[in-house]
Amino acid sequence: MAHAIRFHETGGPEVLKWEEVPVGEPGPGQIRVRNSAVGLNYIDTYHRSGLYKVPLPSGIGLEGAGTVTAVGPDVAGIKVGDRVGYGSGPLGAYSTERLTAADRCIVLPDGLSDETAAAIMLKGMTARYLLRRTYRVGAGETILVHAAAGGVGLIMCQWAKHLGATVIGTVGSDEKAALAKAHGCDHPIVYTRENFTARVKEITGGKGVPVVYDSVGKDTFMGSLDCLQPLGTMVTFGNASGPVTGLDTGVLAAKGSLFLTRPTLMTYTAKRSDLEETAKDLFDVVLRGAVRIEIAQRYALKDAAQAHRDLESRKTTGSTLLMP
Repeated sequence: MAHAIRFHETGGPEVLKWEEVPVGEPGPGQIRVRNSAVGLNYIDTYHRSGLYKVPLPSGIGLEGAGTVTAVGPDVAGIKVGDRVGYGSGPLGAYSTERLTAADRCIVLPDGLSDETAAAIMLKGMTARYLLRRTYRVGAGETILVHAAAGGVGLIMCQWAKHLGATVIGTVGSDEKAALAKAHGCDHPIVYTRENFTARVKEITGGKGVPVVYDSVGKDTFMGSLDCLQPLGTMVTFGNASGPVTGLDTGVLAAKGSLFLTRPTLMTYTAKRSDLEETAKDLFDVVLRGAVRIEIAQRYALKDAAQAHRDLESRKTTGSTLLMP
């Protein structure tokens, strides 16, 4: 028997339970993975709280890495003993061992540890599709990244800097500002005491930026629109402060014929070829040292509820791992 974090009702971190679970043999298209490390992500709190609906009872978690212990029928390219990482579902990463879809897993290259993989498969692939596909950031551009000291934010700051961009980032404290700056953020803005919209205009000489990457949601949404140049792109990809609701699309016209998108990693990696290309690009920048992965917190997997409390109270920085 394996152990996993599961929840039988939605709510706060207290609904997360450490349970003994059967794993069984993989079916067609499945593999069994013994997890070495599991990634913590804000989307996990949306599943737990009910913001994103899932059938109950449910496992939780999308990101992890480990060793293949069994392979089901109709699986090609993965064998027992391979190290694999995954970051786009299905749910159930918070487990010591699990069954999962083989076509959602990537065999890890030599030189990339299981811990690093568990810290980047969701967050790093998110950074990649945001910077290279949703809006293709180019050299000489100035961009705004909210939550710049978070797991996705630290990766985005470094990757954008590697691409030749100037990075403005919002953070919640001086400590987080220093962390973001050390990871490629040229202009950290402490939003708790500075008006980020005014600062962006100041930094850009009144021009604004061509793209805003916003994982915060309702608290920053309207201010983010005011940071954009005409024809700019507003990328809202998270809801840390709550979802954006009641938008009058006429606002986009009034503020300069703006573009608005709400992308997800699942859509951008739905095709196996897209998943492989996204992971390849991510592994390349990490292995070459262009992007350094900051694993700032580790919790025992059974203590996932406390990890959720700390994440939601903004006590964490960089990537957080849950250790089986």
